This record gives sequence, C-alpha cells and structure tokens, in this order.
Amino acid sequence: MARILITSGPTRQYIDPVRYLTNGSSGRMGRALTLAALELGHEVVVISGPVEVDYPEGAIVVPVVSTEEMMAAARDEFATCDGLIGAAAPCDYRPEVIASSKIAKTGEPLRLELVETDDIVATLGAAKGNRWVVGFALETEDHRIRALIKLERKHCDLMVSNGIEAMHATDNSVEVLSPAGEVLAQIEGSKTDVATGLLSIVDARLIRGER
Repeated sequence: MARILITSGPTRQYIDPVRYLTNGSSGRMGRALTLAALELGHEVVVISGPVEVDYPEGAIVVPVVSTEEMMAAARDEFATCDGLIGAAAPCDYRPEVIASSKIAKTGEPLRLELVETDDIVATLGAAKGNRWVVGFALETEDHRIRALIKLERKHCDLMVSNGIEAMHATDNSVEVLSPAGEVLAQIEGSKTDVATGLLSIVDARLIRGER
C-alpha cells in the first residue's frame, strides 16, 4: 500500500489583519479523495486550507492557512510519501505588502500590488524522483488543452481537468488525462463517485503499475 499526500481546500492571503484573498474551494473533493484512498487501504496525509468539511478518521490532517504554509508543509510531508494528489486550490497571488493594521476607508480607490505565489504541484513535481504526482486543472475555457500544458509544466503523471462549476459544489465532472494526451476516463457524478473512479485509476496505473 502507498502513503499518499493530498492537498485540499483553498488558502488565504491576508492584505491586513482581517481581510484576505481566497477562492470558493470547499475541500469536498479533497475529503472524497481521502476517503477513497483510505478505503483502498492506503495511508493518507492531508494538507488542508481553511474548510468547513471534516476529513475521515484515519487520515493525518495538517491544517494551514496561506499558500506559503501549504508549500512548506507539502515539502515536509512529500519527503515520506509515495505520491501526491494536488486537489487544493491555493491562491496564485499574494499582496506584495501586508498592512500591519486594518486598512481604513478613505473614500479613495485602494490599489493592491499582487505577486505570484510559488506553484506547489510544479515545485514538488520537479523534485519527485521515483514518486508520482497527480494534478488538478480548473479552467474556464480550453479545458483539455490547458490541462495538458499544465500536466507537462508541472511534471505530473496524470492531470484531472474540471471546470469552474466544481467550485463549492457537491458534484463534479472530470477528464483524467495521461502524459501522452490520452483521455483515460471521463467521470461525473457526486464528488464521492468521482473520487472513487479517480483513485481506481491512480491505484492501478501509478501504485500497482498496470496499464
């Protein structure tokens, strides 16, 4: 059996002590993937941003807030894992400067300078060695093309392509893509059903080496 690292949920990038940038990721997909992996007998470590869902008993859960915290925790945990499923939706940008006190209204526009955060899946993928990496690509257009570009850029062994409708939803519809550009599966239904289908592919292809 494998030890699987799963990232899940959103991250928060604070602009002052009370306000932050984030997105609508609920953690439901990460929770479903955790349950599916545990049911197959695998060991699971979940690194989760702030979510309202509860992860299944049996999983090791590492809570984080920012993208930087998720990156640091993922680096540490990946060292003892066989593979990564990057289901989290970490913020791609952070404020260049975080105000030390609450920003007061002035009646004038507030301009924020944003800089890119480091890409967690790409960073771990580049250093994976004999381990495997599964990424998620959420796009609003050209889903398959953009997912395949991300698969190559992030050194993934599989890429899961889905759309914006997956955010904070109970259902999902995904394509599972291989490095050769094959559509290995199209899975839709509840996130539990999608996770079960995806883990069966991960278990067969990446853990047991079947084709």
